[in-house]
Amino acid sequence: MSNAETNPIADHSAQISEVTTNTAPHQIQTCVAIEPVLNLDESSLYLHRELSQLQFNIRVLEQALDESTPLLERLKFLLIFSSNLDEFFEIRVAGLKKQITFAREQADADGLQPHQALARIAEVVHEQVDRQYKILNDILLPELAKQDIRFIRRRHWTHEIKAWVKDYFDAEIAPIITPIGLDPTHPFPLLVNKSLNFIVELEGVDAFGRDSGLAILPAPRLLPRLIQLPEDIAGPGINYVFLSSMIHAHADDLFNGMSVTGCYQFRLTRNADLSVDAEDVEDLARALRGELYSRRFGDAVRLEVADTCPAHLVDFLLKQFSLSTSELYQVNGPVNLTRLFSVTRLESHPHLQFPPFTPSIPKALKNSEHIFHAISKNDILLYHPFESFTPVIDLLRYAAKDPNVLAIKQTLYRAGANSEIVDALVDAARNGKEVTVVIELRARFDEESNLALASRLQAAGAVVIYGVVGFKTHAKLVSILRRENGNFVRYAHLGTGNYHAGNARLYTDYSLLTADPELCEDVSQLFNQLIGMGKTLPMKKLFHAPFTLRKTLLELIAREADNASAGKAAHIIIKVNALTDARMIKALYKASQAGVKIDLIVRGMCCLRPGIPGVSHNIQVRSIIGQMLEHSRVFYFLNNEGQEQLLLSSADWMERNLDKRIEACFPLENKKMIKRVKKELQIYLSDNTHAWLLQSDGSYHQLHPNGATDTINAQALLLEKLSIPLVEAL
Repeated sequence: MSNAETNPIADHSAQISEVTTNTAPHQIQTCVAIEPVLNLDESSLYLHRELSQLQFNIRVLEQALDESTPLLERLKFLLIFSSNLDEFFEIRVAGLKKQITFAREQADADGLQPHQALARIAEVVHEQVDRQYKILNDILLPELAKQDIRFIRRRHWTHEIKAWVKDYFDAEIAPIITPIGLDPTHPFPLLVNKSLNFIVELEGVDAFGRDSGLAILPAPRLLPRLIQLPEDIAGPGINYVFLSSMIHAHADDLFNGMSVTGCYQFRLTRNADLSVDAEDVEDLARALRGELYSRRFGDAVRLEVADTCPAHLVDFLLKQFSLSTSELYQVNGPVNLTRLFSVTRLESHPHLQFPPFTPSIPKALKNSEHIFHAISKNDILLYHPFESFTPVIDLLRYAAKDPNVLAIKQTLYRAGANSEIVDALVDAARNGKEVTVVIELRARFDEESNLALASRLQAAGAVVIYGVVGFKTHAKLVSILRRENGNFVRYAHLGTGNYHAGNARLYTDYSLLTADPELCEDVSQLFNQLIGMGKTLPMKKLFHAPFTLRKTLLELIAREADNASAGKAAHIIIKVNALTDARMIKALYKASQAGVKIDLIVRGMCCLRPGIPGVSHNIQVRSIIGQMLEHSRVFYFLNNEGQEQLLLSSADWMERNLDKRIEACFPLENKKMIKRVKKELQIYLSDNTHAWLLQSDGSYHQLHPNGATDTINAQALLLEKLSIPLVEAL
């Protein structure tokens, strides 16, 4: 086998210098011909998806070191890293372990087997968790202390603090904490996923003559993990003590007549992926309710323990949970960092947070008293959170009260527990409208909330559908039928993000409000397909997974490749949250080989390797990590200049999105809108402060402006152009 077949990256590395790399990212560069690599199935051309996901989490952690970011926001990024890792272990690591357990190991395009991936994951995560706690202890906590925000450890407690803590412990903690002694009649308890617990070593004999020497203290979940001390006790500023410190200090009080020789916090992470097989249940909602309970007690996947815990107790815990030492994480600090999020929202320290802003509302809506009239005149495009999500809510509120509105249909993937969208749908149903809602019950970690929303909508008289067996409904669609001058007229909302007002303040997403007859008819047909039964009907403008979306995208990529091969200008810009689908990656490789300039903006996982001569030398991949979570999905194709095509979608370029989900993709046809979105993409492609470039080895390199280059922060620039600073809003 030739070197090119065994390692095409190494074999072609000498040719990298031939490729122009200093062109402005939004310009179409002239590509140098390089002998193409023929075997695009070679595993070394692809990155492993879970390891790529870890790289995203590392980029999030790096924001905690960015001194240009407000201090409490830096702490928030550090905590988001913890939250992301929790889900990574609950879902990704758990999935790999499950493959091994059931002897169903299956490598993706990168060729890495699950057991190999787990070994590499453990190596990377151990290194990064150690970094995380060093950043917390050595940088962030001292910087917070300078701002009069302190976390007071036990060794620094004054007599006044000790007395106050003792009173608090007796009044608020001792009455509801339940020590569990370990002996033959008290086996090791079944601990809830991610709960805070303590293993306690004891000396002495209790009233029944028991002397096992060990006990477990589960910290009640309703107790705060941080308790703020009064100023007259701890002095000026914001002063906290950890619940864990209080329990450590007074563990003796919970074991009367015995001596506590050691008390150490630990936390267990379990498999939290639900295993409901929709094809094998008659009532998906009922089955899901049962699985939600099971999620709390899935198989163990990670053990976090205080680094002061002695080896014999660590070994004891590992044995109890059937975990190996590679699945052990000994940490220098609290094992449940995510419970510190409340600190990042301190109203007393606004200067340590991102400046507030007010999302703007387009003039077409601001100057119109009738939202349907405004939409009927022209399509309205919104870019959240820079532009307000309120018009989407207002559309449904108005429709709920408008006597001319006859029917409303909507998909809900994530909406939140207290949703104004759901309030409007409930009002519409109560007002006699025909309201049909397609709720995706299996939206991960929102299942319980969605079950509650479904019950509420049903009680109001709405028809609730749980989608299609075997396919998650991920499309973001609203269809409104209205009678106007004796005729039926349809209106629609199509989006790239969820109908969650809170997320719309944090995630970047596009919304289109339209009365385009053909597009609205397509949306209506898609609802009919979801709700009823029948063959797929041809659509005029909408592309949808799992039927036409993948095929259409492959055709559009191939068209750019054909144009490049014919000597025409060719350019693709793709903005997604994840790119893992091997068929889509292979199509992009072929386009690159044909000479297409390809710019990819991929927030998270990316299994494509850019910059490989003969394969991906015309592809650049960047990730933007900033104040907002980049969530919009945008697909731009130059299409022989002058005929540009721009699509917005709910779908990432992942196997599950293109093959196992109901997704919608819709075109922007208004030239001003195309020009606007393209310009916004170019702003992202010009970012040199929060952009990270993916290297061909799978690592990321953060861009920094040089002396001759203007500083460009894409999100800050979009905030400046589209939103209203709070001072101006007031």
